[in-house]
Amino acid sequence: MTKILIPFYSMYGHILTMAQAAAEGVREAGGEPVICRVPETLPNDVLEKMGALETQKGQADIPVCAVDDLAGADGILFGAPTRFGNMPGQMRQFLDATGGLWMQGALKGKPGGVFTSTGTQHGGQETTIVSFHATLLHHGMVIVGLPYTFQGQMGVDEVKGGSPYGATTIAGGDGSRMPSETDLAGARYQATYLTEVASKLKA
Repeated sequence: MTKILIPFYSMYGHILTMAQAAAEGVREAGGEPVICRVPETLPNDVLEKMGALETQKGQADIPVCAVDDLAGADGILFGAPTRFGNMPGQMRQFLDATGGLWMQGALKGKPGGVFTSTGTQHGGQETTIVSFHATLLHHGMVIVGLPYTFQGQMGVDEVKGGSPYGATTIAGGDGSRMPSETDLAGARYQATYLTEVASKLKA
């Protein structure tokens, strides 16, 4: 069975919700999803001041990713919110620890993709994903986005995330907007597509 790792960082739960939808997409394609969270780098008192401590506690039953988990997967779909148009420090620190995998070429040829969330419609969704792609390319990974065959990203009938670079959602300035069904469908579609690509590359 094709194993797809879904490493994520989610401060307020939006990316976790997208990761869970992505896991559904992996299963729909006959793969095995493995969700894990990257290590938190902020102390609890800071998280509490940011209103994120309860969300973090709610993720305690999700295993923490180890760098070696990446090498054991057939494909990897990363999830992280934006921080000033880039990935958050927690994800950056996790990826910065993958130098040993890079030396071994352990991720070469594996399909990889990214999904993200922002507070506003133009809050860095595409720059976050594209800047993330640079790390995947340095590892020799095969980039998998969200093709326009996912029709949900078309049209302006509703507030929605999604672009050919990857599935996205819009949290709103106060974080009150959780991913819509369209946003979740985008995460499922991207995950299904990545699983299909991983299965073909594995064959």
